Amino acid sequence: MGLPPPYPEIYQAVTDGTLIPFLGAGAPLYTRNPKTTPWYEKTLNKEVISHIPTAGELAEYLAVRTNLPATERGELTKMAQYYEAVLGPDPLRKRLRDIFSYQQAPTPLHEFLASTPAPLLIVTTNYDDLMERAFQAAAKPYDVVVHMTAYDKVLWYPHGEAPREILADELLIDLDKVSVVYKMHGAIDRRQNAIGSYVITEDDYVEFLTRMTRRSVIPPIFAEPFQTRPFLFLGYGLYDWNLRVILNRIQEFRGNPKFRSWAIETLSKPVERKLWESRGVDVYDGITLEEFVNELKNQAGPAPAGGN
Repeated sequence: MGLPPPYPEIYQAVTDGTLIPFLGAGAPLYTRNPKTTPWYEKTLNKEVISHIPTAGELAEYLAVRTNLPATERGELTKMAQYYEAVLGPDPLRKRLRDIFSYQQAPTPLHEFLASTPAPLLIVTTNYDDLMERAFQAAAKPYDVVVHMTAYDKVLWYPHGEAPREILADELLIDLDKVSVVYKMHGAIDRRQNAIGSYVITEDDYVEFLTRMTRRSVIPPIFAEPFQTRPFLFLGYGLYDWNLRVILNRIQEFRGNPKFRSWAIETLSKPVERKLWESRGVDVYDGITLEEFVNELKNQAGPAPAGGN
């Protein structure tokens, strides 16, 4: 067993707002075991959703919905591309909206991040709104910035105001005063008649990564924190090539900082771990999100005793 993460340093960085949590598809999963607790059930020709699916579960679902033979099934980007080829882009996005509109309760991870005293910049490649609802439950102000796949714009939800579409370089937020949830791969849109924006097909990723190369994806307002703050990757599979390419682009964006970032993984392979470590990310293996969050909470010390 390897050395443990530097929990006191990570805890202080999170609570001070000097670290950027990066949430992946494993964040909504948290302690659920997909093998014993499926994300949906089909009864009497009706689908009943009970959890937010993982990338693997969603890939299998899209393959089943298109009656794709088992020998042709694969990762989510490929299955989404095939679904779109068979049915079209709007049916795919409507299906994603129906799935990710399910209001699963925020996990203890989301609740912990929402409870921090200092404003946080939180990046997620998930389509759900668990982080937003955790902030709402904690009665904490927050903005949401959603990447839009159609053009070089973002959908900005300023706290307490109506959402607006603006160019990424027009985004102005005081990051010292309000937390921000930056949805790098799009998100559901709960507004009436809205579908949402999703980076999910192979074509979507090609366009997204091309725009990252042009540096027209990440809003300039995030440039300073991306260059000066470590990342904390939670809920990611280190084998995800899309994430590695994104991390590569971010590295070019931020240069070679003289600090390390961290990734918490339940199981990684030595090759994957080496690839991440070469990108400035220390990987801590064999730790579940539940164990990690509980250990972070322990850093706060015992609660003060009651009394007069």
